[in-house]
Amino acid sequence: MARKRATGLGEQQVEFDYIIVGAGSAGCVLANRLTEDGKSTVLLLEAGPEDQLYLLHIPAAFMKLLDDRRVNWVYHTEPDGETGNRSILFPRGKVLGGSSSINGLLYVRGQREDFDNWAQMGNRGWSYDDVLPYFRRSEDRIGGSDDGTYRAQGGPLAVSDFADHHPLTHTFIKAGQEAGLPFNPDYNGALQEGVTYFQQTRRGRRRASTARAFLKPARGRANLKVETEALVTGIDLDGRRATGVTFRQRGVEQKVTARLEVLLCGGSVNSPHLLQLSGIGQAEHLKSLGLAVRHALPGVGENFHDHYVTRIVAHVSGIETLNEAARGWRLAREALRYVLFGTGMLTYSAGNGGGFARSRPGLSAPDVELTFAPASFADGIIGKLAKEPGMTAGAYQLRPESRGHVRAKSADPATAPAIQPAYLSAETDRQVAVAGLKLIRRIFSAPAFQPFQAREVLPGPDCKRDDELLDYARRNGITVYHPVGSCKMGTDPMAVVDPALKVHGLDGLRVIDASVMPITVSGNTNAATIMIAEKAADLLKQAHPS
Repeated sequence: MARKRATGLGEQQVEFDYIIVGAGSAGCVLANRLTEDGKSTVLLLEAGPEDQLYLLHIPAAFMKLLDDRRVNWVYHTEPDGETGNRSILFPRGKVLGGSSSINGLLYVRGQREDFDNWAQMGNRGWSYDDVLPYFRRSEDRIGGSDDGTYRAQGGPLAVSDFADHHPLTHTFIKAGQEAGLPFNPDYNGALQEGVTYFQQTRRGRRRASTARAFLKPARGRANLKVETEALVTGIDLDGRRATGVTFRQRGVEQKVTARLEVLLCGGSVNSPHLLQLSGIGQAEHLKSLGLAVRHALPGVGENFHDHYVTRIVAHVSGIETLNEAARGWRLAREALRYVLFGTGMLTYSAGNGGGFARSRPGLSAPDVELTFAPASFADGIIGKLAKEPGMTAGAYQLRPESRGHVRAKSADPATAPAIQPAYLSAETDRQVAVAGLKLIRRIFSAPAFQPFQAREVLPGPDCKRDDELLDYARRNGITVYHPVGSCKMGTDPMAVVDPALKVHGLDGLRVIDASVMPITVSGNTNAATIMIAEKAADLLKQAHPS
C-alpha cells in the first residue's frame, strides 16, 4: 500500500507504485487495470473536474461541449497559410474521461494495415494480430455480434449499434450504394470499406466514456486514489530516472513520488507539452524558453498530425430534420422521448451514418471517411445549426501525410502550447480533400435523395473546379478532433518512446495515449487509444510482476 511521507497530498505526501498523469481515454483504462490486483497503488491526477456536468452524459450534447471551458481545454491552432490563416478551435477534454467524455461517441478501430504498418516500422508487438485481443478485451458489443473473431461482449466499454435512425440517414446509406459503395454492416470486422451505420460508445441513453466504463468500477478500490483539478506542472527527474511529479491543486503546489513508474496520459497536446516543460525535448527549443535541458529528445512534439474535415451542406424539403427538431415544442418532445424511452435526437452521435471509400482506383484500402448528419449546419461547422432544414456530410483523408508540431510557448505551465497540425501542407492531402467533396456530391445527387429536392448551399453549385473546391476546403475545413503522433513510438532518432512505450533514454517514464501512434489509424482514434492503454497495462504488469 501507499507509504506516508512528509507534507504533500492533503496533509501528507504519499509514494505510489504508479502515478498516472491525465484521466482521459488511456488514463482511466490504466487506473482500472493496474489496480485490479488490489495491491499495486495508483495515483490518478486530472487537471479537470469530476464528470458531474449532466451534458457530459447525453450523447447529442457533445455539440454544446466543444467550447465549454468547464470541461474542455478549448485550445486553438496557430494560424497557417494552407488553411486561410485561421486559428481553428481545437477541443480537448479536461474532465474525468478526457476527450472520451466530450467526443462524438463514434467507435472506429481502423484497418488491419494500420497496425501491421506500425509493426513494420520496428514496433514489434503492435501488428493487427497482436492488438486485436486488446480491442476485444475492452469491448461489450450491444446489438451485434460475429463469430467471435473480431468482436466481443462482456468487456467494460459498451459499443452499441444505433437503431433509432433518422429517415435521411437511411437515405444516405441507400444513396451511397447507388453511387457505387457497398453496404458494410460492421466496419470494425473483417473489412472497413462501404457505407455503414456508425457504432457508438453508449450504454442505454448515456455516453460510455472511459470515466464511466473503466474508472467508475475501480473508484472503490483502496489502492486507487483519484485527484481532480490537479494540474501537473513537471515531471521530477533524478538523473535519468523519473521519480515523480509536481502538481498544482487549488492553488497549492505539491510533490508526489512514484516507486515504479510515471505514466504520462495527457494526450497528443498535453503529453509533449509536459515533457517540454520538464526539460525533455529539442534542446534549442527548450533553451529558447529558458528551460534547463534535462534530457535532449528531438522528436518530442514533432510528427503531429490530425484528420481535417470539410463538409457539404444541402437544404432539403418535405421532411423534418434536426434543425426543426431542436427548436420549440419539438425539442420538448425530443427531451421527453429521451427521458422516457432513451431514444430520439438526443441519443445521436457526431455521425449516425457514414462510410469508408477510396479516393481513386487502384488503392489497396479506403483512404476517405464520410460522416452524415440529418441537419444543416451554419458554415458547415458541427454545433451551429442553420435556420433552414437540411443535411450535412463531411469527408476527410484517413491517413494524412501533413505533419506539424506541438511546442511550448513559455516556461509557464498555464500558457497553452503552440498547436500546428499543418493541415493540407502535403499534396496528397489536398488531392484527397477534393476527391472527398466530389464523392459527397455524387452521393447527394443519387436517385435516393431526389424526393427531398436537395439543394447544395455550401460550397454551392458555382464551386465546380478542383482549385475552387480546394480553396473551399482551405477556408472551411476544421479538425475532426483526432490528433496523434507527437510522442511517436519507434526506434528511429525522432521516436520519443520505444515499442514498450518507455521514453527513450529515461527510466521510470512511459507515454501511453494517442500521441504514441507513429501514423494515425484509419478512422476515429478513441478506440485505438483505449486499446493502447489495455496493451500498456499488460506491459507494465510484465515489467513489474509483483
